Amino acid sequence: MIRLVPRREPSRTMQLATPVLAVIATMIAGGLLFAALGENPLEAIWIIFGEPIVDPFSRAELFVKAAPLILIAIGLSLGFRAGVWNIGAEGQFIVGAIGGSAVGLAFYGTSGIWLLPLMALAGMICGLAWAMIPAILKVRFNANEILVSLMLVYVADQLLRAMVSGPLRNPQGFNFPESRLFHDSAVLPILVDGTRIHIGVAVAFVVVLAAWVLLNRHLTGYNIRLTGAAPRAARFSGVSPSWIVIFCLGLSGALAGLAGLFEASGPSGQLVPALPQGYGFTAIIVAFLGRLNPLGILAAGFVMALTYIGGENAQLSLGLPRAAISVFQGMLLFFLLGLDILVRYRIASRREGRA
Repeated sequence: MIRLVPRREPSRTMQLATPVLAVIATMIAGGLLFAALGENPLEAIWIIFGEPIVDPFSRAELFVKAAPLILIAIGLSLGFRAGVWNIGAEGQFIVGAIGGSAVGLAFYGTSGIWLLPLMALAGMICGLAWAMIPAILKVRFNANEILVSLMLVYVADQLLRAMVSGPLRNPQGFNFPESRLFHDSAVLPILVDGTRIHIGVAVAFVVVLAAWVLLNRHLTGYNIRLTGAAPRAARFSGVSPSWIVIFCLGLSGALAGLAGLFEASGPSGQLVPALPQGYGFTAIIVAFLGRLNPLGILAAGFVMALTYIGGENAQLSLGLPRAAISVFQGMLLFFLLGLDILVRYRIASRREGRA
């Protein structure tokens, strides 16, 4: 018989080990899931985690898929550290794509290097504004930001459908609910010829570095960490809880909106109802898998990108249902949260516990 014994202090070793253990446990449980579906589990795991690394095209696609996940997860991680739970990044992602795309379509046919930065700014402002709804309700009425931000995701999704069926619909699109294809000046420049690696990938790396500096070398980052670790001490030291809520939700909304614009003007090249890919929800897994640390999130973003690309390959080659891939991704968060208990507790025998 075994029991859990509290540690004197959180284990640094387990903080680093549990994400790796969670990935291994996900592979094992995922293999059992695929076996239950009548597929070779080893082949399925190889397709998901191995093929995207060895195939040159899939390797490049890892950067394209990881960029929005990293951008959104960085914003979410700052809030999570402060105890501000933004679960509606998917909605901010959608609204940012709408706002940035609207600017690009408003200047359709106009050339200029200023257009893409203007679109990015519009996407960030729209994402920030959408995140301000739960922020203001939280500060003013103490509304639960989890519920408000989550419900706004479905409002944003309906707004996207309304926009591509109405004001932003392609006038030469035979009434299909989609916008025009963006003009060349409104499309993200490609960094590596022959791939879809665009400038948004470079921006994601810059944001990771900026977030690390903010958390470790700036007073605001210290206040965020202090608010999450000791809220009462933060108040006594003069940190405004309302300001932290507004800052964290606003920044996460702006980054999610930027990611949405990058997705619309990068891989998609237009605004379509199928633009949302679940990145806003998957980024929650990325944030926790990366231990809410910018450098960890960078690595976790590529791990989750593997499951996206490998999952698509598995659907094509093995005929696996998309729901099975979603369950596989959910397992990762499940095992990560489950194994996280080992950070503050250790496994001991009952005899040792009695002693």
